[in-house]
Amino acid sequence: MRVQPEVAEALAAGRPVVALESTIIAHGLPRPDNLRAAREIEAAVRDGGAVPATIALLDGEVRVGLDDAALERLAARDDVAKCGIRDLPVVLARGGDGATTVAATAHLAARAGISVFATGGIGGVHRDARETWDESADLVALARTDICVVCAGVKSILDVGATLERLETLNVTVLGYRTDAFPGFYLADSGHPVPWRVDSAAEVAAVVRARRDIGAAGGVLLANPLPAHAQLDPELHDRVLAEGLAAAAHEGVAGKAMTPFLLERFHRKTGGESLRANVRLVLGNATLAAAVAVALA
Repeated sequence: MRVQPEVAEALAAGRPVVALESTIIAHGLPRPDNLRAAREIEAAVRDGGAVPATIALLDGEVRVGLDDAALERLAARDDVAKCGIRDLPVVLARGGDGATTVAATAHLAARAGISVFATGGIGGVHRDARETWDESADLVALARTDICVVCAGVKSILDVGATLERLETLNVTVLGYRTDAFPGFYLADSGHPVPWRVDSAAEVAAVVRARRDIGAAGGVLLANPLPAHAQLDPELHDRVLAEGLAAAAHEGVAGKAMTPFLLERFHRKTGGESLRANVRLVLGNATLAAAVAVALA
């Protein structure tokens, strides 16, 4: 693991650091939006008073904190592997490049000593999980990793209710930031309540400290909704989702192919507005994560 000097110095001095995932750069956004968004996300963390630490694998080495050349490399290449925790050993052993998912980023960030991580949305339980057993490894990682993950909930294409049930079973503390509703990624309200509401970064930091004080394994999930005026139009969202689910059933799309199938339809059927909402929510999460990291530091 190579920790960028700026990140290492901040951690050694007890200054705030925010981890960022790299899948959004290599796989989540189209070019050239991906590189521009990566730079804007890091800038949002800096503007909030923290040091950004984007995490990826380059040439078979874990990198915690990337320079601009490394960001460009991830954004431009087609051979960057998408790495969950289970994939890290293979890509490292082969000397390859990899972009880290939520689970892998949380794991590596915690190993580096970083306590706060900003992302877009976490993975969850899929709608057809009763038949496919398809559930994101993000949930198990949150149950095992001492980190605060700031996100906009889970994508509304997933089974949000089942995801919240799994988080409860796994003893993950779920907080809603200035909201009583669990957000649905593109939407400010998924239709499900959050177990606990918090209204300041200081309150979030107090919860993180208290969880550590009692020796509870795992982390804290801080759900930060898009403002209502910035969310995807709910009627458009519901129509595109219903059409996408019907098309997936007609074409026999299931399992791991379902999420990219539905997200591509969202991008196409909303005229790119879903991607713009994606960038807005990640920037908001980066800003909030910086505030939490400052409060913890």
